[in-house]
Formats: sequence, C-alpha cells, structure tokens
Amino acid sequence: MRLPSIKSRPVYGTLAPRTGTAHLFVADAEGAEAILDLASFASSNFFEKAQIFYVPKRGAGHLEARLTALRPFAYNASPSIAAMLPRLSQTLSTARMGLRLYLAGTEGLIGQATKVATTYGIHHDAIIAEHRGSMARRVQCVHCKGIIEEVKTQPVICSHCGLRLFVRDHYSRRIAAFQGVCIDAEQPGSAPAIQEVFR
Repeated sequence: MRLPSIKSRPVYGTLAPRTGTAHLFVADAEGAEAILDLASFASSNFFEKAQIFYVPKRGAGHLEARLTALRPFAYNASPSIAAMLPRLSQTLSTARMGLRLYLAGTEGLIGQATKVATTYGIHHDAIIAEHRGSMARRVQCVHCKGIIEEVKTQPVICSHCGLRLFVRDHYSRRIAAFQGVCIDAEQPGSAPAIQEVFR
C-alpha cells in the first residue's frame, strides 16, 4: 500500500467506467483482472468503443481469452511493456477529445504509460489508474542514469554501473521511476546486506 508520507508517489484508485467517446485500456497480466472487474458493472455495449493494449505473462492465457471475450473494438497484445509503448504513442497521437485512458497493473506499466500519455497533453490527474500486483519498483540510478526494472531489494546493485544503490521513496513522474543513490559512497564496502523489501 502507498504510504501517505511519500508525497511524490502517485495515488491510485479503482478502475470504473466513465463517460467518453472512446475508451483505451492498458494493462499487464496483473492488471487484466482490474479490467475484468470493471466489465462486471459496465454497460453491455461499453467495450464496443474500447481498445485494449495488453502485456500478457507466460501462463496467463486464460486472462487473454477473457479480455478478448469482452469483444472490444480493438485488441493488441505485446510481448513487453517496451514493445507496447510505441503502439500506445501512435494511438494517442491520433486520439480525439473524449477519450478515456485506463491503466491497470504494476507501477512500472502505469508509470511508463502515464509518461507517454502526458506527452500528448493528457494530465496525469485525468488518467484512471489501478495498481495491481507486485510492489517491485522501477529505479533510476542517479549516477549512471540507467533504469533497473522490477527492483524488489534494498539496497539493489545497479545492473549498469555496479554501484550498490539505496532505493529512495522519491518517485519521478518525468522518468517514471524511483531514485537510487549510492549507499556506500562515503565508506565503500559499508552497505548493509541485500534484503527483499518490495513484494
């Protein structure tokens, strides 16, 4: 759960149908259930004006079948978040007024999709987002600027420069990541043992 003391951290809600001329859903395997929950109380023709961009996980084929059974106007599955983002960008570049954007799943997916959406003038407060799944963090090393995905430990070893990083609670919307700073810069070798803390 989100801690109220972390002011920079986004606040998530629950997906709910909104009025709009079109509906665009972006979800990973964890977020698929949020779309299905929304579908249970949406109108019978709601998904006729909806597109779904989905990043499945191996072994989650049953969720993909349930999403396509909603009969959206368009459905696109991508092998990764990175592969999905250009499609999202292209779709948003031709979007019209009245589009509603729904994001569901891990913080990594929500943050990266929000970053793309804001470049097309969609304010982050206008995006309906629901966090589902792991609390693993997307982290930027402030030293080499490398991005480390799905960080579950504190500290974490930067996969780009090898420094041991303390994962700060500060979240940057601009880069859709938490900040990692060298934990033993003043006393090399003094870093505490690595422990899993973000589950």
